[in-house]
Amino acid sequence: MELSNRQEQIIEIVKENGPITGEHIADRLSLTRATLRPDLAILTMAGFLDARPRVGYFFTGKTGSELLTEKIKKFKVHEYQSVPIVVKESVSVYDAISTMFLEDVGTLFVVDDHACLTGVLSRKDLLRASIGKQDLNDIPVHIIMTRMPNITICRKDDLLLDVAKQLINKQIDGIPVIKDTDHGLEVVGRITKTTITKAFVELIMDEHL
Repeated sequence: MELSNRQEQIIEIVKENGPITGEHIADRLSLTRATLRPDLAILTMAGFLDARPRVGYFFTGKTGSELLTEKIKKFKVHEYQSVPIVVKESVSVYDAISTMFLEDVGTLFVVDDHACLTGVLSRKDLLRASIGKQDLNDIPVHIIMTRMPNITICRKDDLLLDVAKQLINKQIDGIPVIKDTDHGLEVVGRITKTTITKAFVELIMDEHL
């Protein structure tokens, strides 16, 4: 977040004199309290300042980068998940390759008739199956897919940062977002490396508006 000159001045005044009332800050800047109100609101919402009734404003001691880190740590999966690209267990490897190409994704989630997760297909899985002379139309994906419990999953209330770590540590492109049902783990979304990149780019762009 880029601060204005006046906002920088306010922070310095509060650093040196806090806790200090809004009236006293306004007096030091030769401005009215009403003029300062938007700046004080922005600085408080951004986390640079804190305010206590009948006491005044005081400096939180946090830098811009620390506040940014705190914000990132609060992001939840459901805020950024995208629509999952799924295929049925009976689908052929050929059709799965076509789906991956047409949807422009690196991971397909394999589901049963209840939309519950049974497996995951990566580019490597499909490439491995393509090597050889077998007819890809005759091979169902359930033969080559990765099955539970070897699938990394996440839920909508998980922290996005934790899922990002999983993507890195497991060296995978995507993780299914699931919810528990009577039939199993229903696939309701996906988080990918692209998702994480978009989230951080949006955050940085918002901070500089």
